[in-house]
Amino acid sequence: MVTGGTGLLGSHIAEQLRLQDWNVNALCRKGSKTDFLESIGATIISGDLTDQAALREACEGSDVVFHAAARVGDWGPWEDFVRISIDGTQNLLDAAGAANVKRFLHISSISVYGHPDGEGMALDESAPIGRNVHKWSYYTRAKVEAESRVWAAHKSGKVPVSVIRPSWLYGPRDRATLPRLVDSIRRRKLKIIGGGSNRLNVVHAGNVAEASILAATNDVAIGEAYNCCHDGVMMQRQYFDMIADALGEKRITKSVPYRVAYNAAFMMECFGHAFNTKNPPLATRYAIWLMGRRCFFECDKLKEQLGWSSTVGYEDGIRAAVDDYLATFETGGRVNQRAKETAKVPAL
Repeated sequence: MVTGGTGLLGSHIAEQLRLQDWNVNALCRKGSKTDFLESIGATIISGDLTDQAALREACEGSDVVFHAAARVGDWGPWEDFVRISIDGTQNLLDAAGAANVKRFLHISSISVYGHPDGEGMALDESAPIGRNVHKWSYYTRAKVEAESRVWAAHKSGKVPVSVIRPSWLYGPRDRATLPRLVDSIRRRKLKIIGGGSNRLNVVHAGNVAEASILAATNDVAIGEAYNCCHDGVMMQRQYFDMIADALGEKRITKSVPYRVAYNAAFMMECFGHAFNTKNPPLATRYAIWLMGRRCFFECDKLKEQLGWSSTVGYEDGIRAAVDDYLATFETGGRVNQRAKETAKVPAL
């Protein structure tokens, strides 16, 4: 059973499960676009994380629950994050426990470690979670609490748990970050944060899907958390250059100091919260940290314990993601406005 199957990571998990001949129940909100899931033979269960009857139906008879759904983005009412990411996770844990599923694979995020930064700082799974989280970092706060609920369910014996903590995801079917990046590159609005030589924690969704299935089917992973957060060495400037090259656009040359961008984002957040704006500000501290942080997260534990390695490299992965974007959002050189309007703010 897969939640978030119409999203980037959930769709890759469902796809790879079907390639391995698993039967897949995909929980999908009413009105969501399910064409891809139907094309790979997934069974669509209509409902969401607040619909306990749908959750029970989706979990019944399932061996494994892959929980990839969450309230994404770095802006919006806190109540939405509570209802979907926190209470929704609890509802799913209750349904999984009642159905006696054999494993609950929870998709968390490296953002649960808070927002550390520092030249040369490298973090692994031994780092504590939930520290140095900004008051308005609702996505991060919700992810921390949701993962806490997952561990509580595991410790109580309700359901065996494994946790995957991805980083910034990319790949085909990305409706979150890539559309915004493409738009910013084309309009010459994107700027390099700092010098651009910092390593990015960016990972292909297909590689994270492989890690998720490995963890969900290996007893060694019971009660364990794994970072799945990069496919090798990728610098910030290099990443944006590769996207621009794939688009046939000029590379980004303008930059802004990290601290200047961070402080400006804080002021924009203050304005947005003071006036309760619906649309997100031009930048948030989370987004600036995501792109410009000097610390790095490692995933050696995943490689050593489960034998994971990246199947899709950056060169092939970025090209495929851009090609998919062009096919999805642009037809005949014209922007598909309906598809573009569904794009959300960065999730991880």
